[in-house]
Amino acid sequence: MAAVHDANAARLKTLLDEVGWPTTALVGPDGTKAAHRIAQHSINHPDFMRHCRSLILAATTRGDILPEQFAYIDDRIRVYEGLPQLHGTQWRGGIHGLEPYPVDDWSTVNHRRQALGLPTLDEMRAMSSEHLSQESVDRNRAEELAWRRQVGWIR
Repeated sequence: MAAVHDANAARLKTLLDEVGWPTTALVGPDGTKAAHRIAQHSINHPDFMRHCRSLILAATTRGDILPEQFAYIDDRIRVYEGLPQLHGTQWRGGIHGLEPYPVDDWSTVNHRRQALGLPTLDEMRAMSSEHLSQESVDRNRAEELAWRRQVGWIR
């Protein structure tokens, strides 16, 4: 799967060099979603993801793409960098089902999510059916931390 993500990232980089971030006016809503999905899955390329985030922020600020695209990529990068996320878009398996990675302010996150048209954290949690053993949770978190170090998200 990494090879597919890497090839897609290389193609997106070429596109970004040619036209900048693909906007709704340029490629339609499906095209912007596809570019965003590729950027979201370029997880082995921290600098490229950060570059995409800056382009997505600019396009969002101009109103050229949907604002949730910035929320998703910003949260993912923040999680990989070991920072709390702002919109609660990134989740992981836990012993009680899916749980969000740490969030900066639990008292305001649902307001930010609703402003983007996203369900509340409780609504998301209610959709969860996967419960992991504590052993699996610990193993998954250790493997993720090792991967984040290896790829260069954290030192």
